[in-house]
Amino acid sequence: MLYRRSKGKDAIVAERNPETHVIDFRAAEQLLAARDPRGAVKLLDSVIAAHPENTAARLLRARAFFAAAQLRPAQLEFELVLEREPDNAYAHFALARTFQRSGRPDQATRHFRLAAALDPKPEYLRAARFDTG
Repeated sequence: MLYRRSKGKDAIVAERNPETHVIDFRAAEQLLAARDPRGAVKLLDSVIAAHPENTAARLLRARAFFAAAQLRPAQLEFELVLEREPDNAYAHFALARTFQRSGRPDQATRHFRLAAALDPKPEYLRAARFDTG
C-alpha cells in the first residue's frame, strides 16, 4: 500500500489503487463472514465509488445491507445487480428474501420462482413453492 502525507496536515493517508480495492473487497468478505455487516459496507463503499460497475462488490454490499437489516438499500443493490445480470439466480433469491422480510410476499414469490427457474437448487425450489400456485 502506498502512503503519502496529506497536504497541510501531519496525518498520513493511504493512496487508493486497484490493489487496495481488492484488499478491501476481501476484507469485506471476511467481515461479513464474521457477522460485521456494517464494517463490510464501509469497506465496500470506497470500492464501489472507485468501481461502480463492479457487480461482485455490489452483490456483496447488498448481502451486507441485508445482514444489517437495511432492507431498502439491500433491495436497491440487488435490483441493480439484476439490471446488469438478469440471469443471476442468487440475486433473485436474495432479493426475494429481502421482499419477504419487508412484508411483500407477492414480489418475493416472483423472485423466488425466477431463482428456481434459473437454477433448480433445492433451496430455491422449496422457497418458490410451485405447488401452491
